[in-house]
Amino acid sequence: MSEQTVFPGEVAARLGKSKVVAVLIIDNPEDGPPLAKALLEGGVDIMELTLRTPAALGALTLIKRQVPEMVAGIGTILTPRQVAECQAAGAEFGVAPGFNPHVLAAAKQHGLPFAPGICTPSEIEWAAEAGCRTLKFFPAETAGGLKALRAMAAPYAHLGLSFIPLGGLSQDNFLDYLRDPAVLAIGGSWLARREEIREHQWAAITAKAAQARTAAQNLS
Repeated sequence: MSEQTVFPGEVAARLGKSKVVAVLIIDNPEDGPPLAKALLEGGVDIMELTLRTPAALGALTLIKRQVPEMVAGIGTILTPRQVAECQAAGAEFGVAPGFNPHVLAAAKQHGLPFAPGICTPSEIEWAAEAGCRTLKFFPAETAGGLKALRAMAAPYAHLGLSFIPLGGLSQDNFLDYLRDPAVLAIGGSWLARREEIREHQWAAITAKAAQARTAAQNLS
């Protein structure tokens, strides 16, 4: 199966243009649409709802219906069944924390644009052999940060791989990652923390999104 199916070029291009993906833990599906609107107001138009709570798929459904301009995907996909559920709910892409060949096969089967997680050279090779060219680097900071990513990615530069670092990134360090040519976009959980979503701190979320978006675009 080709990379065009694993992670279509148009989806990767959208991530590369936006540069910043909001990574979110949501407890109430009804918070999905106002959260999406708050991020959009700040200029962040891609979000990843993690399957760490049962509210994620319900929130995705509401966002797709009420805020269609937001590109909404699902993260923390751990099983083939979850792939099918995400695809049925309208996820525009899927992400996993690790490399699971069964999950990858299901993503190919269902046509869900999918980026598996890697944090070792062996995982990069497994993913590349399976046709992946867009990979999630997780947990980025704990696994050695940008220095580790550069060292791991160097032997595979000729394969045209691109990475989405996530885990420990913040307003203070995310630009360092984006300056690296191997980084397609970054995942930021600091943009809308779980407690901020629970407390409906939409203005604060918009402000952080705007700060990150402006900084990212100024790199261009």
